[in-house]
Amino acid sequence: MTEFKNLPAPPKAAARPVTDTRHGKTRTDEYAWLRAENWQAMFKDPSILESDIRNHLEAENAYMKAAMVDTEAFQKKLFAEMRGRIKEDDSSVPMKDGAYAYGTAYRTGGEQPYFFRIPRDGDLHDPDLRSVLLDGDKESDGKAYFDLGGFFHTTDHARALWSYDDKGSEFYTIKVRDLAGGHDLDDVIENTGGGGVWAPDGNSFFYTEVDENHRPSKVYHHILGTAQSEDRLVYEEKDPGFFVGIGGSLLDDFIFIDVHDHQTSEVHIIPTADLKTAPQVIAQRETMVEYDVTEGGDVFFILTNDGDAKDFKIMEAPVSAPGKENWKEVVPHQEGRLILSHMAFAGHLIWLERFGGLPRIVIRDRKTGEEHAIAFDEEAYALGLQGAQEYETDTIRFSYSSMTTPSQLYDYNMVTRERTLLKTQEVPSGHNPGDYVTRRIQAKAEDGELVPVSLVYRKDTPLDGSAPCLLYGYGAYGISIPASFSTNCLSLVDRGFIYAIAHIRGGKDKGFAWYENGKMFSKKNTFSDFVAAADALVADGFTSYGNIVAEGGSAGGMLMGAVANMAPEKFSGIIAAVPFVDVLTTMLDDTLPLTPPEWPEWGNPIASEESYDYIASYSPYDNVAEKPYPAILALAGLTDPRVTYWEPAKWVARLRDKTTGTAPILLRTNMDAGHGGASGRFQRLEEIALEYAFALKVSGKAES
Repeated sequence: MTEFKNLPAPPKAAARPVTDTRHGKTRTDEYAWLRAENWQAMFKDPSILESDIRNHLEAENAYMKAAMVDTEAFQKKLFAEMRGRIKEDDSSVPMKDGAYAYGTAYRTGGEQPYFFRIPRDGDLHDPDLRSVLLDGDKESDGKAYFDLGGFFHTTDHARALWSYDDKGSEFYTIKVRDLAGGHDLDDVIENTGGGGVWAPDGNSFFYTEVDENHRPSKVYHHILGTAQSEDRLVYEEKDPGFFVGIGGSLLDDFIFIDVHDHQTSEVHIIPTADLKTAPQVIAQRETMVEYDVTEGGDVFFILTNDGDAKDFKIMEAPVSAPGKENWKEVVPHQEGRLILSHMAFAGHLIWLERFGGLPRIVIRDRKTGEEHAIAFDEEAYALGLQGAQEYETDTIRFSYSSMTTPSQLYDYNMVTRERTLLKTQEVPSGHNPGDYVTRRIQAKAEDGELVPVSLVYRKDTPLDGSAPCLLYGYGAYGISIPASFSTNCLSLVDRGFIYAIAHIRGGKDKGFAWYENGKMFSKKNTFSDFVAAADALVADGFTSYGNIVAEGGSAGGMLMGAVANMAPEKFSGIIAAVPFVDVLTTMLDDTLPLTPPEWPEWGNPIASEESYDYIASYSPYDNVAEKPYPAILALAGLTDPRVTYWEPAKWVARLRDKTTGTAPILLRTNMDAGHGGASGRFQRLEEIALEYAFALKVSGKAES
């Protein structure tokens, strides 16, 4: 491990103990003061952050900079490498919709995308045909942070609504653009979730409003030319544990209102033939029952886990009577085959599923019932299903990549089964897939389960245990981490690293049960699975203990905090991005953003002593102890509404107070961003360059 030399004394947060007693048990939090009392207002106006908190965060940033100052030139080199692998004027392949085809692209040197369209039958690759509809670089000019939330055009192609967040707090502003004139109308809608659905006539749209606790809780109908205060409330979800989302249909026949938490859902519909119709519920919510609806002409297709179909099945119901009593099975439940999403077109029903830990796309002819699958042969790969923008089509679009194969975009004819390669991801600085190896190994967990681990490394990397390894994990909310191509990680792999992804429980990599066995009272499986992955990498000769850098973000940052407490000796360093580490305190505070919707994932320690005790037994902040911790780099965003900045700030303060080792514990807070970090594509690369410089430094491979 490379030493961090000539470091100044680290910042020391003042200890101002606050006690909290629940279920007869008292906890003391000496750093609770780092949570700003005016945090809700501060998310919208960061300038009002209390001075003592700001001073502490800035002191932490200065200490991190001092610890990494000897890598600054190296960070610039890493940044240049990663930027060199990006086609700077890259463009999507426009997707046809009516008279036009719509796409996004970047300019050389541009941070933000621009949205464009071309005539439907024009050359999809001809930049001269592009009509620029919205220029992200122009809209973001002068703003430290800028995130485009979306761009949604009307059926008649005359207007589009678009949204942006310029604080990082995920309160999006919606504007409406006249596509012929290229200017915005006077309509401005504040505090939204960022999306919207147009009515078919293009004179009004539906959107979700985000409340002060950052929960999309209301659906409004806005008529162009009127003030936001006049918008009609269409639906309000009063249960603080549920989110609201909206969607449209390819046939423009329905507005869908999706109400859900992490394990229960409910869908309401509004026929666009009568926009003032009260939303009709398809099936009343039942705890632990999820369903998702897509249109299919005179039927709805419903993806659901109802009736113990843990890995989901697809049902259909008549549009005229969509209640559950009329649901009819179309695609049966098959244990171990997890259906992830579905789409319907005039002639075909398609779905994306995962079987044996690998994805595949299945197409079903709606008339004959004949099915066939799109799959690939590599040990580990990723598929993405884009579908189509038109209902009357035989052609869908999907993407494919692996950890060695750059992303490839295909059009696929569902009748002829012909694949047309539209685009292969370009790596301007060069990339030869034959120089690399992708593997998938199985790590044996404490209870005997086999945990998949995807790997990529150079062919000439010695497999004798001497190679350093970056081991990435997430393991929550049923999210699976795909074994997809990443140009960024090549900066590690080309320097002799093994890059590994642990597909641990808490995700759905091996089906819904894989998720269930990594949540609530089985949450510790997530952490022990990750340690088992590290053990397997050592046992198989890929790396060695003390030569592994662990990385995870958000809920994966909780994973980082947990394994730091469980097995610090096995890691040379830990990178925790926006880490959710103060789990118990957060789950005990229902005034915080998103806490009630999180209870189905972690448990409700307010109502349940059992949940309190279980969370307390693993919550990283509560389990920091006197032991030698490895080098740690924690990353936070000041306006992050998901993992509030004070969680990593408190965690770092307590780690530094408790560690008996000499490895530095670092915190960097982006004072101009939220949960996702920097918003520009190159700004984000600068953050990754810092993370990788840290990983290389603690592995003794940083360059001077």
